[in-house]
Amino acid sequence: MKIALAQVTSGIDPEANARILVDAVASAAADGAVMLFTPEMSGLLDRDRARAAAVLRSEDEDVVLAAVRAAAAAHRMWVHIGSLAVLNGGGKLANRAFVIDDTGAIRARYDKLHLFDVDLPTGESWRESASYAPGEGAVVVQTPIGAIGLSICYDLRFADLYRALSNAGATVLAIPAAFTRPTGAAHWHVLMRARAIEAGAYVVAAAQTGDHADGRATYGHSLVVDPWGEILLDMGESAGIGYAEIDPARIADVRARVPVIAHRRPIPVVTQA
Repeated sequence: MKIALAQVTSGIDPEANARILVDAVASAAADGAVMLFTPEMSGLLDRDRARAAAVLRSEDEDVVLAAVRAAAAAHRMWVHIGSLAVLNGGGKLANRAFVIDDTGAIRARYDKLHLFDVDLPTGESWRESASYAPGEGAVVVQTPIGAIGLSICYDLRFADLYRALSNAGATVLAIPAAFTRPTGAAHWHVLMRARAIEAGAYVVAAAQTGDHADGRATYGHSLVVDPWGEILLDMGESAGIGYAEIDPARIADVRARVPVIAHRRPIPVVTQA
C-alpha cells in the first residue's frame, strides 16, 4: 500500500498553509497513495503568541482542518494531519492530531501527551506547557494501511508510549514532528529506527523543514522506517512529497522472527539499600 508524506515549511498564515496541504492531497491521490501524512503544526507555526492568537480557532472553526477534510472527501484520500494548534476551551491550546477518512470524516483525534520545555545550548528556549495542555491518553485508529498508533514529536523520546500503542495493536506508528536542527541531527534517525525495531512496526514521520517565517529552523528528513529498522524513505531537507510502501506481510515476518511483543513482561522494581 502506497503512502505519501508531505514535508513542508509551515508559516504564520493558516490559509496559505491550508492551500499547501490541499495541493498535497491532490498530488498524493493522483500518484496513487491511499493515505497522506503531514507534519506537526501543519496549520500554523508561529512562536509569537500575540500574533498567533489572532488566527487561532477552535476545532470547529479551523480553516486548515475544514480545507483538508474537504480535499480528503474530494480525492477519496485518507489523511493524517500531524497536528494543528486548536483552542481547547480551558485557557490553553491543544496540539492535536487528526485522522480523516476518505469521506472527510474525522476518525480519530490525539492530543500530544509530552510537552517540550527546555533551554538549549544554542540559546533557544521552548516552553510548550505555557501555551498547551497535555493530552490524557494514547490513541490507536484503524485505517486502510493498518492500525495506526498516534503520537507527536517530543513523544518520540518516551518508549513506554510506543509499548502501549503496540500492545494495543498498532502496526504503524505516526510520529509527525517539527524537530529543531540540533536535536534532529543528534537523535532523529536513531530514535525513529529504535521505535520501529522495538515495536516491530512501521514508523511514518512527516516533518517540518527549513527556515520559517517566525524565525525558527526545523530539521526535515521526513522518514518511513520498516519494522526491521530499515529506512525506506528519507526526504532530506527539501519541501515536497515523498512516497513509500507499507507491507503488512513485512510486519508479520519481523514479529515472527523477533517476537518482542509476545515476550513483554511486567517489570517489578526492587530498591535495595
